Amino acid sequence: MNRIVRRVACGISGGVDSAVAALILKQKGYDVFGLFMQNWDIADETGKCQVDKDRDDARMVCSHLKIPFHEVSFVKEYWNDVFLSMVKEYEQGFTPNPDVMCNKHIKFDAFFHHAIYKLGADAIATGHYARTSCGFHLDKVNYNEGVKLLTAVDSAKDQTLFLSQISQDALQRTIFPIGDLTKDVVKKIAVQAGLAKIAERKESMGICFIGSRNFSKFIEEYIEPTEGDFVHVETGKVVGKHKGTHYWTLGQRALIGGLSKAFFVVEVHPDTQEVIVAPGTDHPALFSQSFKTELAHWIHQPPAEFVTSCKFHASFRYQHSHPLIGCTAEKTDADSLVVFLDQPMRAVTPGQFAVFYQGNECLGSARITEGGPSFYALNIRNRIKISNDFS
Repeated sequence: MNRIVRRVACGISGGVDSAVAALILKQKGYDVFGLFMQNWDIADETGKCQVDKDRDDARMVCSHLKIPFHEVSFVKEYWNDVFLSMVKEYEQGFTPNPDVMCNKHIKFDAFFHHAIYKLGADAIATGHYARTSCGFHLDKVNYNEGVKLLTAVDSAKDQTLFLSQISQDALQRTIFPIGDLTKDVVKKIAVQAGLAKIAERKESMGICFIGSRNFSKFIEEYIEPTEGDFVHVETGKVVGKHKGTHYWTLGQRALIGGLSKAFFVVEVHPDTQEVIVAPGTDHPALFSQSFKTELAHWIHQPPAEFVTSCKFHASFRYQHSHPLIGCTAEKTDADSLVVFLDQPMRAVTPGQFAVFYQGNECLGSARITEGGPSFYALNIRNRIKISNDFS
């Protein structure tokens, strides 16, 4: 039996993408209302909380479009399911992606259930640059076959990486109204609709609760600084000091005074507070061609070849701005994955999500647990250990 979709809750953030998403829904005849969610309520060092301005802009958009405005707080859920998890990962030497986790736990779980079961929506919509295999036709969804998550027309703005952990249940009742549009077209639509102020608003970048603040100053409010050593990957010698492994991520330039050459992070070891560094941004130790992950989350269903042979071929990225790279992934005895890349990649970072694609379908993702240090780095460390053992 098909579900009739008339009433849609559109997530309204105060930005141009969600505003145009709501406008398109209204133009297509849906009974649409805006739903603004607050996930953070702690002011920055200036005493301001960005959420206040966002709320005002979201309310203005709904008023201009003549649609109802609702708001809901998920501060507690965000703190427990996203923020505390992020802090714990930094303490363990990982570099998390809170945007992926926010979509998984908040926007497409808490927000989804609030809109459907408390506000009576038939579906939700967001301003993400993504598409689904059913588009606007949720009433024609075959629930036995499910819905696929597809990349956006605007490849530069595609956000499927950030959606790679959402559930099939939520996807079957989600519309992405701007997935077929490019960013410049979205802005033009907003201006033509009398929302020039929103179209000209500066796009938010980075982690939402940090905003324009310095990350190091922010994170030390939650993780106590612990001094450690910068260790040269080739010699094993200490080349500098740092305030804690949680400040550093793979591939990042290490701020070490008194050295003539720039050094970059190869590995972080919170157990010893050592940060392994290599000279030069293209040092071989920064590159690897394999890594391990946790159990994969499949949005629609696993690749057919994976079901039959426990192995599959796909394209991969772990950062939104990275080009896709071909890979082969194999299932381990623990149901995790070992991924082999078609070419070496710089700074494959534990804690990030390996996101897999076949054609224009985002298959899902798996959290990277081991960044697969390059054979160069492994051989250098083994040589250092052997040398030390016999010295």
